[in-house]
Amino acid sequence: MFDFFKGFGVTFSTMFKKVVTEEYPEDFPPAAPRYHGRHQLNRHPDGLEKCVGCELCAWACPADAIFVEGGDNTEEARFSPGERYGADYQINYLRCIGCGLCIEACPTRSLTMTNFYELADDNRQDLIYTKEQLLAPLLPGMEQPPHPMRLGKDEQDYYVQGPVLARQGVESDPVGEQVR
Repeated sequence: MFDFFKGFGVTFSTMFKKVVTEEYPEDFPPAAPRYHGRHQLNRHPDGLEKCVGCELCAWACPADAIFVEGGDNTEEARFSPGERYGADYQINYLRCIGCGLCIEACPTRSLTMTNFYELADDNRQDLIYTKEQLLAPLLPGMEQPPHPMRLGKDEQDYYVQGPVLARQGVESDPVGEQVR
């Protein structure tokens, strides 16, 4: 009999509380800073893509939601600093479970997850995001690929020393010590 009154106590206590109404589409509530939402393919500071088409993210995905097809860079058409780039990149958000294993598998930190969480749609085809939809926007000072490497003479300048050192004109000798 006590449980009966205990249950009604919960009902009566919430009945007289102020109702909180969120105006969701008009008042867009921000997500938590570490929330994992939509994926993003990042770029180097000169605009070249960080993705090298290694397909490790696709292998790490337990839901088989990622498709990557690598392509070879040429001197005339360079999309990333390395030998290869992600020529075709797709994420199927009908399958994605948001686990973040693809982020952990990426060796170049090309793939990250943003705070954007509105991924619902009424068309199944619109939930398969292509490379063009996933690429980070070009910031001021970036150039649309394909173009030659601007931050160094080889991929070591991008990945080992980093773009900051390449911009400062710091080169490294074969042993790995910095030389001005």
